Amino acid sequence: MNQISPLRSSALTLFCAVLAWYSAPIGAVAQTAGHGEPPVKAPFLKGEDSLCVNDWWNRPANPIIDLKVPRDQVVAFGLYTVANGILKLSAQLYPLYPSETREVRLEVERDGRWIELSRHPVNDLGWSTAFRIEKWDHSRDQKYRLRHGESAVFEGLIRKSPAAKDEIKLAALSCNSNRDRGLRPEYTRNLNHQDPDLVFFAGDQSYDHKEHTAAWLKFGLAFKEIIRRRPCVSIPDDHDIGQGNLWGENGKIATSTAGDSGGYFFHHDYIKMIERQQCANLPDPFDPTPVEQGIGVYYTSLNVGGVDFAILEDRKFKTGPLGRHPMKGPRPDHILDPNYDPAVIDTPGLQLLGERQLTFLADWGGRRQGVVMRAVLSQTGFSGSAHLHGTPTNRLHADLDSNGWPQSGRLAALKLIRQANAVHIAGDQHIATLVQHGIDRHRDGPWSFVVPAIDNSYYGRWWWPENEKPGANPVANSPLPWTGDYLDGFNNKISMHAYANPDAAFFESQKTRTANLGKPGWADGWGLIRFKKSTREVTFECWPRFSDVTQSGAKQFPGWPHTIRL
Repeated sequence: MNQISPLRSSALTLFCAVLAWYSAPIGAVAQTAGHGEPPVKAPFLKGEDSLCVNDWWNRPANPIIDLKVPRDQVVAFGLYTVANGILKLSAQLYPLYPSETREVRLEVERDGRWIELSRHPVNDLGWSTAFRIEKWDHSRDQKYRLRHGESAVFEGLIRKSPAAKDEIKLAALSCNSNRDRGLRPEYTRNLNHQDPDLVFFAGDQSYDHKEHTAAWLKFGLAFKEIIRRRPCVSIPDDHDIGQGNLWGENGKIATSTAGDSGGYFFHHDYIKMIERQQCANLPDPFDPTPVEQGIGVYYTSLNVGGVDFAILEDRKFKTGPLGRHPMKGPRPDHILDPNYDPAVIDTPGLQLLGERQLTFLADWGGRRQGVVMRAVLSQTGFSGSAHLHGTPTNRLHADLDSNGWPQSGRLAALKLIRQANAVHIAGDQHIATLVQHGIDRHRDGPWSFVVPAIDNSYYGRWWWPENEKPGANPVANSPLPWTGDYLDGFNNKISMHAYANPDAAFFESQKTRTANLGKPGWADGWGLIRFKKSTREVTFECWPRFSDVTQSGAKQFPGWPHTIRL
């Protein structure tokens, strides 16, 4: 075999390197060159957001998303709302190199020309920024674009107010599992065809607990063709902030990622980063006073065409269950004994929404100007509306992660929602349910639609009464066997009108779960809620993920649609 001399070898290596440099795309060259020191060092102590902080470009490839994008693609997406004449628009970027500008420009098109409205700095923690434009003309559609550097652009549309429309449509989604990391084209096709006036993501947009920025970018990549042309509300839940469950307890520090001690386990700047990324586009909060650790709040309201939406944080103030009740079990949030006394866990001093949000709900429910109908948006439902959790054999009598607990806090919230004559829309539960709550008796409270998971392969739940019998006053001619009046595991009164259980066989083992990824049967999908102002009717629709609403004959889950009158 012929040997190559060291000198010739070095020359050949240099030649190949130069050739690779000149033949590689410009973006690739920028990614391999030296970048210097990052201008901001993250304060995180537990590896939070490691893929996107400090010298992020030195991280190996990851399973979530390619972060080293061409530099004309660094503006990933934007989210916006318009309320009280104020446009709030957030811009999410991919990570930037130290030498790149930290400035984003907002432009709008007027009379065929692009006009710059504002410039804002990007935060190196999370790579986002937000614009607040007052005296916004909401009487017409306006194109906008977010720009970075010379060539990076994200373009969208600020829609005119839909006040003239009789029907306002809300699309509601939650629980974007990372077991299936696809780009969700079925949602883009279906939701753009249904053309909602507002899109609501109720939480768990990310399941990559310590890597929110990367997962949030992947979320945007999947849904940007839906959100670029309509207002969007996104609120974080437990998985977004890196915990299995969240009882925020006014912002205190939690002792573990289980969260049952109450509070937040990861660094407060990580929590603030996540809320900034997901919520900076929301209308100004009702009361902006931070909670403990300087963590902000975002509970607020948004009027879309005469339908006024209260946006709640039903985790931030809630008390954790650890040491707060006398029941003993494998976990402080799970009660297995069907013979326990529910009154013993509704101990004095427990918080659900907290006094601040109850004050907000009372104020919101009394507003009249410009309001025809109302709805409350939050992370999870106000009842324990599932029996089997995780697997078809794991029966829990009561799950304290739900807003069925504490019962006194649930009643306080439901009374204000009823007083406002509002419906409630939420996610989180990995099972779609349509319930009318009872306060003093069955069916005297507000309606609640908990929408299905975007991808339900992470964790399943089932509505499956142990006696397998319908409750009193079941829904006439329902295709579902177990509807009617029930008591949940906290003795809360609920009337079940519809539910969508996943295929139990999919959850038998890791093998069956993997084999069925991306197939119908998980009971994943989305909710569409129609508010008809002239009749004050609300129609709840529940669509399977792999349905095709562009085709005639597309079917909803059995038991839907369902129409009520407020």
